[in-house]
Amino acid sequence: MNIPKFDKGDTLIMKKKHPCGSVAFEVLRTGSDIRIRCLGCGHDLTVPRIKLEKNIKKVESPTEGV
Repeated sequence: MNIPKFDKGDTLIMKKKHPCGSVAFEVLRTGSDIRIRCLGCGHDLTVPRIKLEKNIKKVESPTEGV
């Protein structure tokens, strides 16, 4: 099983859409629980790491394009 690696400031593309229609979330805090913010509506939520890792489709790092 491939465990996605992500850090504060990364953008996560999820498998399921947020109710606002966006699939992109910004990582605000890491640990056993991950705090993320929807990039569509700005809603802030805390999700257990295990649940979040199952729903990640892609991780985009801000330093990836440099």
